[in-house]
Amino acid sequence: MFRLPPQGPRRLRIVGLAAVALLVASAAVAPASSASPSAVTTDSTTTDGATTTPGVDEIAHSPNVRQIANIPKPGAFNTEAALNTDLAFQGRYVFAGNYDGFVIYDITNPSRPTIVSQVLCPGSQNDISVYGDLLFLSTDSPRSDDSCASTAVPSSDTVWEGIKIFDIRDKAHPRYIKAVRTACGSHTHTLVPSKDRRSVYVYVSSYGPSASYAGCPPPHDSISIIKVPLKKPTQAAVVAVPDLFAEDNGGNPGGNGSSTTSGCHDITVFPGKDLAAGACMGDGILMDIRNREAPRVIHRVRDTTNFSFWHSATFNNAGTKVVFTDELGGGSGATCVESVAPTRGADAVYDIVGRGDGRRLVFRSYFKIPRLNTELENCVAHNGSLIPVLGRDVMVQAWYQGGISIWDFTDSANPVEIGYWERGPLSDTRRVIGGSWSAYWYNGHIYSNDIQKGLDVLQVRDWRLWTAHLVRFTELNVQTQPSYLGGW
Repeated sequence: MFRLPPQGPRRLRIVGLAAVALLVASAAVAPASSASPSAVTTDSTTTDGATTTPGVDEIAHSPNVRQIANIPKPGAFNTEAALNTDLAFQGRYVFAGNYDGFVIYDITNPSRPTIVSQVLCPGSQNDISVYGDLLFLSTDSPRSDDSCASTAVPSSDTVWEGIKIFDIRDKAHPRYIKAVRTACGSHTHTLVPSKDRRSVYVYVSSYGPSASYAGCPPPHDSISIIKVPLKKPTQAAVVAVPDLFAEDNGGNPGGNGSSTTSGCHDITVFPGKDLAAGACMGDGILMDIRNREAPRVIHRVRDTTNFSFWHSATFNNAGTKVVFTDELGGGSGATCVESVAPTRGADAVYDIVGRGDGRRLVFRSYFKIPRLNTELENCVAHNGSLIPVLGRDVMVQAWYQGGISIWDFTDSANPVEIGYWERGPLSDTRRVIGGSWSAYWYNGHIYSNDIQKGLDVLQVRDWRLWTAHLVRFTELNVQTQPSYLGGW
């Protein structure tokens, strides 16, 4: 029998509730842009006061953020082609995806992470999540079979792509137990606990089609939903393949710089509020997920002027806002340069207004990091998470080689950056794909999976964020968004 994850509110705990109660009123009114010793400027001000873009492997940061640890990519992963990807968390462990497999780190001491195990299992992107004793990996490249010894093969009707499931009761020796093939593979996936907590659903996002074979005919406007019985995970199977764009005669047709919608890139769910937000290439969607096997789209938005590729989504803790990201250039482009407008390759903040099926996404503003990068640095809005600051809406976010940004969107129309950390380019002669893929807050620190440099751990010292240190999660998959303290 598999150990079930903690239930409901016990998935996190809050330390010092009396202190929190005294603080909330003042935290709620403290202006995000107010001056303080840790305030940042809009240039790349380094610790020695310089305002130039950092050189190769140099580090620039705001005074309130500092690096406390880095673990380079280990062993076979330490190649330029083996890209580090997403992160998941459980207890004292960080689970880090890589195109060639995954690594489990022990972060009992965040300033001295240690490697517990490394699993070689190629299959891009190896988007990763954990739930109790189970670990899930996404495969979105044609493979010869579903094993960890598979090889890359040309697209055909017999290739394998989908979800791999591991037993991680023994963190030092993860055990591969199940594979589920899905239409068009799995670029990313999102875990959704069932209402009775006996199962977990996996919402599989893919797009393309990623391969021209019979199992993935265009148009691909659906997601695959896998049901995983927690007591018998080897019985995991696809139970639904809902078409999210059936009522709209398909998604965005594309053009004028906007991507054609042929699936979703990523879905973030907020199980406590039965909501989901889908970033679906040319469309942003809001969904009702009360019926886990039949999510319903209740509103969709497009931005054909500024958004190229709707990549990911983050709710605020109250479930009244969504931040969507635009991965202009697909993650490989240099879009944080003077020639690219600050509304391109950026975040877009939307308020959720109305009730029930009448809820609508209403655009409020864009946010992009205020520092310019060089033409040799891939930089665009990428994966981030809420920082659980009581009374405010604050995110930490990865920008590839643009580094890591901390920004406040409490005022939806006027977001402001309050901290950052970045490396200079990886080369002064060519563009090497690198930088922070995912930057997430977990139990008092920021963890970043740098594509080339490995796992970074950052410490933040800022009076505006101190209540976040009171929140402790027992498990965190950022795309399965938890609520803290009842949703302040």
